[in-house]
Amino acid sequence: MKLTKPTKPATIAVSALIALGALTACSTGEADAAAGTGTTASQEAADQETAQDAQTPSDVLASTAWETTGATDESGEEVPLDDEDVSTFVGWAYFKADGTFTMYNLDDTPKMQGDWTVDEEGTTRHIVAKDDAGEVLFERDSDIVTLTDQEFTYRVFPEEGNTDVYYDIVHTPTDHEEPAGS
Repeated sequence: MKLTKPTKPATIAVSALIALGALTACSTGEADAAAGTGTTASQEAADQETAQDAQTPSDVLASTAWETTGATDESGEEVPLDDEDVSTFVGWAYFKADGTFTMYNLDDTPKMQGDWTVDEEGTTRHIVAKDDAGEVLFERDSDIVTLTDQEFTYRVFPEEGNTDVYYDIVHTPTDHEEPAGS
């Protein structure tokens, strides 16, 4: 079989087919994304946001260890963490997915342990503090002000029945390991 040099129209046709193939390959990702068969950066970000939205408030609270990093009063003014009205709420908190919790002072000494829940709307956290034998010491409901993967803030009222005076206790995620023996 003898090969012949392609004619100019054949060369143009082959070049056009190559160009068309390249264009098709470049746009395949966009077409796949539009058809839902591939992913783009914006689609991946949207999927991640949807997955975060699918987390329940309980999932968010149990997703990390928390450190008390601030407090504010009803006027929005910062309150020192050693203030007598907020110091008992300061420390490390570990809310576990099984519905138990442990809390420690910032020097890693035990503060309390027990059970916890958050309502479906994410507006109230309920804790049941227990002694080492599992006997209930007290129960407390706290209004949740903010609950995201970057902040957990709840409100405390120092005077029972008086909702005009309150403190918001601010927690942020920490990588502080839960103290041993917990």
